[in-house]
Amino acid sequence: MAKNKLKGLVIVESPAKAKKINSFLGRDFKVLASMGHVRDLPNGAAEIPLEVKKEPWATLGVNVDADFDPLYILPPKKKKLISELKAALKDADELILATDEDREGESIGWHLTEVLKPKVPVKRMVFSEITKEAITAAIRSPRELDQNLVAAQEARRVLDRLYGYRLSPLLWKKIAPKTSAGRVQSVAVRLIVIRELERRAFRKGTFWDLKVTLETASDKAPGRFDAQLYALQGRRIATGKDFDESTGRIKEGSEVLLVDAESAESLRDRLQTAPWQVTNLEERQQVRKPYPPFTTSTLQQEANRKLGMSARETMQVAQRLYEDGIITYMRTDSVSLSQEAINAARGTIQSRYGDDYLSDGVRTFETKSKGAQEAHEAIRPAGTEMKTGEELGLTGRELTLYSLIWKRTVATQMAEARLRFQTVTITAEEAEFRATGRHVEFAGFFRAYVEGVDDPEAALDDQEAALPPLAPGDELKCQGLEAISHDTQPPARYTEATLIRALEADGIGRPSTYASIIGTIQDRGYVVKVGNQLRPTFTAMAVTRLLEKNFPQLVDEQFTAGMEQTLDDIAAGQKKATPYLKEFYLGAAGLDEQVKSHETSIDPREACTVELDGLSSKIRIGRFGPYLVKELDGENLTASLPDDITPADITDAFADELLARKKEGPKALGADPESGQPVFSLIGPFGPYVQLGEAGEDGKKPKRMTIPKNIDPQNITLVQALDLLSLPKTLGAHPETGKPVKASIGRFGPYVVHEGPAKVYKSVPKDKDVLQIDLPTALELLAQARTRRGATPVKELGPHPTDAQPVQVFEGKYGPYVKHGDINATIPKETGIEQVTLEQAVQLLAERAAREGTTPKRGAAKKAAPKKAAKKATKKAAKKKKAAKKAKNPKNTPADESAAETAPADETAADDTGTAE
Repeated sequence: MAKNKLKGLVIVESPAKAKKINSFLGRDFKVLASMGHVRDLPNGAAEIPLEVKKEPWATLGVNVDADFDPLYILPPKKKKLISELKAALKDADELILATDEDREGESIGWHLTEVLKPKVPVKRMVFSEITKEAITAAIRSPRELDQNLVAAQEARRVLDRLYGYRLSPLLWKKIAPKTSAGRVQSVAVRLIVIRELERRAFRKGTFWDLKVTLETASDKAPGRFDAQLYALQGRRIATGKDFDESTGRIKEGSEVLLVDAESAESLRDRLQTAPWQVTNLEERQQVRKPYPPFTTSTLQQEANRKLGMSARETMQVAQRLYEDGIITYMRTDSVSLSQEAINAARGTIQSRYGDDYLSDGVRTFETKSKGAQEAHEAIRPAGTEMKTGEELGLTGRELTLYSLIWKRTVATQMAEARLRFQTVTITAEEAEFRATGRHVEFAGFFRAYVEGVDDPEAALDDQEAALPPLAPGDELKCQGLEAISHDTQPPARYTEATLIRALEADGIGRPSTYASIIGTIQDRGYVVKVGNQLRPTFTAMAVTRLLEKNFPQLVDEQFTAGMEQTLDDIAAGQKKATPYLKEFYLGAAGLDEQVKSHETSIDPREACTVELDGLSSKIRIGRFGPYLVKELDGENLTASLPDDITPADITDAFADELLARKKEGPKALGADPESGQPVFSLIGPFGPYVQLGEAGEDGKKPKRMTIPKNIDPQNITLVQALDLLSLPKTLGAHPETGKPVKASIGRFGPYVVHEGPAKVYKSVPKDKDVLQIDLPTALELLAQARTRRGATPVKELGPHPTDAQPVQVFEGKYGPYVKHGDINATIPKETGIEQVTLEQAVQLLAERAAREGTTPKRGAAKKAAPKKAAKKATKKAAKKKKAAKKAKNPKNTPADESAAETAPADETAADDTGTAE
């Protein structure tokens, strides 16, 4: 019997996307996944073909002498996949490319045609949501591949490769190994460094004012409110905005009155018995319009502000929602909504909120982002029903992010909010106080959505703070009066949300790059995220200064934005890529010649040295991290810097203390009464610590323990040191498991741990002493902790057929998944935990392993081996891994911002993730 011919082979990026689309198209089509990019530039010497290995451009992977012709490599792990795609193509009448509707999706489609070399017609199918209606419409109206989009994406790929592979090796030689530069990465780091230097240059100013609590007279509706001192004897009181950040003093020419402590307290005492009267009342109405629907960048900003999600996590969750057909495509600059989305939103408003909350007419928004591109619609709930996350059965992060998108989309078609603001002036003797009230007269779209703010002290738009009924001439009663001191604050460090906003405002990068760039600068040690703040490291300072001094144009915001605009012009067919690449890389002013000219002129010692204003010591970037250097009485003193010290916060006093303690050497505190060994207080790269005994000749390290922040290292006693060295301390048995609960101190501070089936850790709060903590307190803390992902299986499926090792089901942050060895695979939504079988799990794990080009490690078998054999196997594996790494990446592999485009589409497809090695 002859095999039925397929109407078409449809290729998408990920298995999840393929499965969903396949359910809509039926038997006439076969939908397969390319697992992201099928080929890319070589990632290391091992991937360069022998025939070009000796070419001068081989390391770059781009033939700069032949119109920047890229050297594309088909990774070995992709060969089996390509064979499967070719075999499937033989049974199809046409090839349909259904990759994402942005430049990268277009590029993946083009690479597929280059590799598969189809002999049947090729069509390009685009859609912004994975619903039956959208897929059916898309397959009925295909188009040709857009070669301009392909050219723009290739130009960006080449540009990133040239930038990273030429500058990064220079940084290795001049500063430290594994340092790197990137077209957008380096500009983002520079913004963070500049902000840190602004904080360092900041000088604090102090000012005082008065705060009064007033009560209305008894014949009116009683009410209390607070007012602040505004003016004294007709002169406005100085506030934070009146200070010069560089001097800590009032700005020149400001005609304000600076109130000091003595004046404030004297005024407070005088006004306690003074009469208080309303002398003026002003009211104004304000209308607030709904915010535009989400773009990639605004979604990342709001998810960071409201949900505490990183940009990378936001994109991972959004991608899953998109591939499950729940939201539209999540990489977009557009704020437009389709007519069906508008109709769905308006219908939802009428049914859920009533006609009063529906806007008078359809509200549209205009895209204002520089060089807007990518998909042609905003991020919104997919389809026409506008169901809530609960109605869709979503849970966890998927529910919270989808709810954010749902509310923002619905709010776009809601009525405007109306607010009334009051400003009341109250007089007491020569002092003038003011209070401001806010009343929401009609909530409008506030019923669905209120945008977050970056300033934690700022009020949200819908917050009610109305004043009681007041009128000029009203007498008021003073119920409390206090003098308050205020300090001016340094410029706030960037958060992920504010950094994305700054990059977007300057036209630097594109929506698909923000998540990966922010992740990359952290992964490469340029930025440390503390709480919600992005803090630069000393390495970031050194790299930024080298680039600013020697390659100022490459880290200039306007120049980088211009590069993005050129790529947009190429995508629009208005410019050609090759002339631009030649201008950027070749010639006297090109990148190649700039790097060559600076290779000999840059002094490595100067490049790896950071000098900060107000700091007499220098900071050098060494092999083991940053350290202080200072010449004193002809002697060169050095001391390691603790990990938690930041460039803006290091002072001369702190640096001198570190150097003095290093010069003194270990401080002997006494002897341990049990062992007789000496106990020392020292300082190392991770801060101060205590040590029992000295290092032996066999190289064995003595016991050490970090000194917590609540103990002064200079004044630590022998008793305190011995208490610290007694850690970890067993507090008792956990009542549920009988397993020990312990307290100790780690690199990130004091913690408690429950050593049960799954180790559960919880940090000890700053107001508690780890040495004094008891079992009930530890149990209370542990109850707040989340079990490590994958720690306890919720179901055992049985042994894997290949190695008899267990296949287990776990509950993860993003839903249930199966695990075998080191391979994890997500369980599809339509398959419940109870329904999943061993056979299904093995298939899911095989697909995941094929996608990553890996095989499960047989860790359980190794654990059963004798210790000696295990140790030998470990050494052998380590040696093999080291050799493989060396072969793949001799010395280092230059950083390349768009190197990870070969990652599976359901992981980091278009996120421009760079490789550190």
